[in-house]
Amino acid sequence: MVTRVNPPSTDRTSPPAPPDAGPRPAPALSEGVRVRVLRLVYGDPRAAAELVARLTERQAAGLDPLPAEPADLAPETLRAHRHEIRALPDGTRLVLLLAAADQYPVATHAFLRAVAAARLDTRPLEAAEAAGIAHATAGGVGFRDAWTRIAAYETAAPADRRDAHRLLARVLHGAAETPRRSWHRGAGALGPSARLAAELTAAAARARAAGDPARSGALAERAAALCTDPGERSRLLAHAAADAWHRGDGDRSRALAARTDADALTGILALRTGHAGEAFDALLAGAVRAAGARPAPGDPPPGRDGSTASPGAFPVASSVTSPGASHEPVAPHESGEAAGSAPAAPVAHLLARAAEAAVYTGDLRRCREAALVAGQSGIDPPGVLGGIAAAVDGRYEDARNLLEATAGRCGPGGDPTLLLHAGIAALMLGDHTRAATATVRAAAAARARGVTAAVSQAMEFRAYADFWTGRPRAAEAAALDALRQAYATGQDNGACHLQAALAMFAALTGDEALCRERAAAARSYALAHALGLPAALAQWALAFLDLGSGRFDAAAARLRALAASGPGHGHRAIRHLATPHYVEAAVRTGETRVARAAHADYDRWARAVGSADDLALSARCQALLTPGADAVEHYRTALRLHAEGTRAFERARTELLFGSALRRLRRRAEARDRLHSAMEAFESFDAPHCAESARAELRALGAPAAPTRGDRRPTVHLTAQQLLVARMAADGATNREIAARLALSPRTIDHHLRGVFTRLGIRSRIELVRLLADADSG
Repeated sequence: MVTRVNPPSTDRTSPPAPPDAGPRPAPALSEGVRVRVLRLVYGDPRAAAELVARLTERQAAGLDPLPAEPADLAPETLRAHRHEIRALPDGTRLVLLLAAADQYPVATHAFLRAVAAARLDTRPLEAAEAAGIAHATAGGVGFRDAWTRIAAYETAAPADRRDAHRLLARVLHGAAETPRRSWHRGAGALGPSARLAAELTAAAARARAAGDPARSGALAERAAALCTDPGERSRLLAHAAADAWHRGDGDRSRALAARTDADALTGILALRTGHAGEAFDALLAGAVRAAGARPAPGDPPPGRDGSTASPGAFPVASSVTSPGASHEPVAPHESGEAAGSAPAAPVAHLLARAAEAAVYTGDLRRCREAALVAGQSGIDPPGVLGGIAAAVDGRYEDARNLLEATAGRCGPGGDPTLLLHAGIAALMLGDHTRAATATVRAAAAARARGVTAAVSQAMEFRAYADFWTGRPRAAEAAALDALRQAYATGQDNGACHLQAALAMFAALTGDEALCRERAAAARSYALAHALGLPAALAQWALAFLDLGSGRFDAAAARLRALAASGPGHGHRAIRHLATPHYVEAAVRTGETRVARAAHADYDRWARAVGSADDLALSARCQALLTPGADAVEHYRTALRLHAEGTRAFERARTELLFGSALRRLRRRAEARDRLHSAMEAFESFDAPHCAESARAELRALGAPAAPTRGDRRPTVHLTAQQLLVARMAADGATNREIAARLALSPRTIDHHLRGVFTRLGIRSRIELVRLLADADSG
């Protein structure tokens, strides 16, 4: 029973600065670090300023993980709260300690039972209420804020904290409460204990299976602290790091992973936060070790191109005690396989992640290496791995069959990894409806299983489906939300991909300043981390902006550069997707020879997969490459195929090109109908520059263009980004404050607001406030 409150423990402070050291200026933060700093300090601006001033240059740049312990985050903030706690009577501090131990760092909901069991007097809590520090609630005690709760716990002496945990452990009964009881037993231990470590390990496994990575991670960390065997301690820390990653605490995960020898875990973290090429190497090495895979006698190990011998193709990690599932920090729900031999699940999981690394870097040929390891391990290549390997080899029909099998695994309630791969496969097949279904279900499955980190990754690929199917506002809003999640969970590589996607959305709406800013940010980060996918997507966004604005030479030059860019700088899949836009730009600039060669490969893929959208775009390319009236039938074929597909924006662009061709052929009536249809579609997609192109064609035809609609409702005429900026401005935020929140420059915010005023036909923020209020009330 808790019977006393000993003198408080000594504050931990940072080492004193050298005598000649002046105040160090706060380092410039990357956006991801800024978001995580605020999250770590519970949104407290003073604590955030204190933490920022203590960061190293590598931490400020996101290269090293941020501190994890409260005393390392903001010692001055914590010291001030401790001072308030010390000023309270001993009895009050005793009650607050018990309440804090019940809530921090693991919530166990046993406070009231502990009070009853120990016959504690709760009247001293009145002093805390009078001081505004805490208050009584139906479930126990509510603290003023998180820092106060932490101070109430850490101000107490270690012996008192142990007594509180032991009391809480005594009142937790039943199988359902075993993980919570084990936590308190471990927290109340005096020193290392193999028996307690085993109990905590078993409790962590139960919490992990129940989809509670926060609790399983805390249990695994405590088990590691009590463990006496170095190898077992490393394994437990690896599990704790994986749990921290799953719950979205990237900084703690990276810090814990640094204390282990699990190269597979290192690869998983690098996939989302580091160098994509290094991630592939680490993941493949982990798969080789987990499976015990070795090349057959006389079979040289594959090199980077999948064929040449290269002794360094499989880099060796520091050590892995033995092959098998138990030595990889892969939670059961993330395995990527429902069943199989002991090593099959982790091997399949790691190979699936290796395929994702190859997708991000753009070095798709390396999928051959991973496919070879799968074959040597006696398992089918998981996810999109086999399909990509076949496509890279030019075996398009085989690729279609393999990708179709993967895309078919998109039923509800499945494994998040399998669902994500199903979405990627569907995108490659041009089946955007199924891609949207798979990625939404992947995000839902990840949330249900407590795998917070996987949610934003699923939404990265959902954005493609929304974009191409004519839902740019939904795509932009979803991408902005996923961008915030990616930054908050430490997934800067994913954030880079989302920045590139947002650049594409800005290109579609003709927002040149925003497109260039997003693309520049994405390319700068991507080139430093070998992320060929966002680098290529950002380049395509700039080319698409040029194409929609009539700058055909610039568009063709960008797309030629994209075709010449290798892994880490470009991406074969993006180059393929951009082929119809390259053909359009190339024809406008007279580069028909190269355009015909690009179209031939695109047509071969389109015919292999049988996608109506791809076939429609191939027919449009053929129409652009066919002179005179012979092009008309190709355009008609393209529109007929578009009617069977889902890429509504590209259908509108085909109508614009067809209408322009009909005008030149003097087929005025049909040209007018096509151009009016294209203009109305572009207006509905919020693509004013494309709509203006249709109007210009109508003016050249001598036909009146329909005036822009007079409806000034913000939700009708503003993009998701513009609406967000408008609401912040209406709430009184300055341009600089809005820029800080959205990771944009004040100049871009000013550009946005000018665009908002122009689209809504207003001149001041006062009018904006009134218009938004009317829209909300209506």
